[in-house]
Amino acid sequence: MRYKDAGVDIDKAEKLVNVIKEMATGTFTSNIISGIGGYAGVFQIKGYKNPVFGATTDGVGTKLKIAFMMNKHDTVGVDLVAMSVNDLITSGLEPLIFLDYFACGKLEENVYQEVMKGIVEGCKEAHCALIGGETAEMPDFYPPGEYDLAGFCVGVCEQEELIIPELDVQDIVIGIPSSGLHSNGYSLARKVVFEKMRLKPDSHVDELGKSIGEELLTPTKIYVKAVKALKKHGIKPKGIAHITGGGLLEKPKRLLKEGVSLCLYTDSWEPQTIFKLLQKWGDIPEDEMFRTFNMGLGLLVVVDKDNADRALDVLRKEGEEACFVGEIIEGKGEVVLWEGRF
Repeated sequence: MRYKDAGVDIDKAEKLVNVIKEMATGTFTSNIISGIGGYAGVFQIKGYKNPVFGATTDGVGTKLKIAFMMNKHDTVGVDLVAMSVNDLITSGLEPLIFLDYFACGKLEENVYQEVMKGIVEGCKEAHCALIGGETAEMPDFYPPGEYDLAGFCVGVCEQEELIIPELDVQDIVIGIPSSGLHSNGYSLARKVVFEKMRLKPDSHVDELGKSIGEELLTPTKIYVKAVKALKKHGIKPKGIAHITGGGLLEKPKRLLKEGVSLCLYTDSWEPQTIFKLLQKWGDIPEDEMFRTFNMGLGLLVVVDKDNADRALDVLRKEGEEACFVGEIIEGKGEVVLWEGRF
């Protein structure tokens, strides 16, 4: 018997490595010495006097189930990159390199290449290089047609550029819109959409102007350019929150010290239609919505009130539909929702 008889095709895997190597080369910068194809990706640091490094890792979660249902795999790779790089930039780090882990029961060439196209697209948007990864073919471990993804990102910045949250009363919170659900809350969303409402992935939803499957596969927005724009104009945020699992009620707590809370004025922005539909369809309480989903805000940027107008102007010139959504108040280290406008 041969390894192929047990379900692992080494020749196919090697062929695909060469295809991905060519795709990934398009993400390389002058920092990259060697990338995909060797035992390790190698890079050097240029242009920094006192560099500090940070690393993140994340996955796409059960959003992958939608990709399987739709047989559409060219967007989840963008999600994979976004989840890691968006976490990284909250510390002031600039993404430098990215690696992926793709695991499946049987390697399907078209599916794999579609996923990798999304990863390459995400890396280009985030200005980081895809320098390596792992493709694991494990027969009988994953159901036919399914796979899992994980991503790993390393970033760098000057030590003085590192963002260590230190928020004070009267600091201003700027919200930058999400593109939709991003990659969190899908276990609840799938239960509402496919079990309670009994919709099919290709069911057209008039309020959305597209099928529910297309909406749920909207890629996670990447915020690297927005944060870099602030840095370019000499604006250092006092704190940045990437709104993922835990939603707007939990994730911003990471920025808060004892004695202050973050007040969000919920009439200051308009959540996308998908959030309103999920709340109505699932009869989901408002606090559960804010604890599960990003509710239309993918990134919160906290700045000193003296820099607030200039920061908002920079973000809007960068093409972001940013707006003031809250402020830091005296409190007990929690997020407070207030019905009203900023």
